[in-house]
This record gives sequence, structure tokens and C-alpha cells, in this order.
Amino acid sequence: MDAEEFQKYLKERYEDQIDWYDKKSVWSQKVYRRFQWCVIAFSAITPVLVAIEETRWPAVVVAALVAIGTTALKTFKYQENWINYRTTCETLRKETYFYNACLGDYRDAEDREALFVERVESLISRENTMWLTTQRPRSEKKKSGN
Repeated sequence: MDAEEFQKYLKERYEDQIDWYDKKSVWSQKVYRRFQWCVIAFSAITPVLVAIEETRWPAVVVAALVAIGTTALKTFKYQENWINYRTTCETLRKETYFYNACLGDYRDAEDREALFVERVESLISRENTMWLTTQRPRSEKKKSGN
């Protein structure tokens, strides 16, 4: 791989992927924390509303919101996505340090640029596989033996 191709790869693929994983991680973290705080607050309010006789219906509504929030957290897996995206982003960032410092596999590599591309694509592929595994419903996992 020549220097021009490598620079194009860095700009169009590598940096783009880091940016995507970083943004998705931040977004997933924000959504997760907001949902979690709502669930915590509504869970704490529910017994108080139940104890006050005139607030039966608001208590039912708040309890339903707790159930919806908890189910959304479990179904959409914001925490798992946040952690996976952040891990992939930081692992991709680390790869440039190894490349620039000629550490690890880069120390003895004949074509450091090709090795870099292979490792980056492997990391991206691994994250995609992890995402599919995380998002797949449990019933599908049991059928496939995972």
C-alpha cells in the first residue's frame, strides 16, 4: 500500500469510523443515563403516590412509566451499546499509537500500512459481530445454540 492510499484510508475510513463510534457512544450514554434517572425517580415516587389515597391514578401512570422505562432500557440495550461503542472507539484510537511507535506487531512488519488496515478492519468487524450478538433476542440465541 502506498502512502497516498494509506492517507486516503485514514481520512475516509479510519477517522470516519472513530468519529461514528465516538458519537454513537456519547448518544447511547446520554439516552441510557436519562432513562435510568427517570426509572429511579419514578420508582421512588410510586410508593408515595400509592400511600396518598387521592392519587391512585397518578400512581398507576407513574408505575406504568417505570415499567416502560425499564423495558426500553432492556430492549434497546443503550448501556451495552455505549460500552461496546466506547471500547471500539478507544481500541481504534490506540491502534495509531502502536503504528506510529512501531510497537507490537508493527515492530517487525514488512508493510505496516497494510497491517494497520487489516487490524482496523478486524476491529470494526468484531464490533459488528458483537453488536449483532447483543441485539439478537434471547429466543434466537437459544435456537442457534449460543
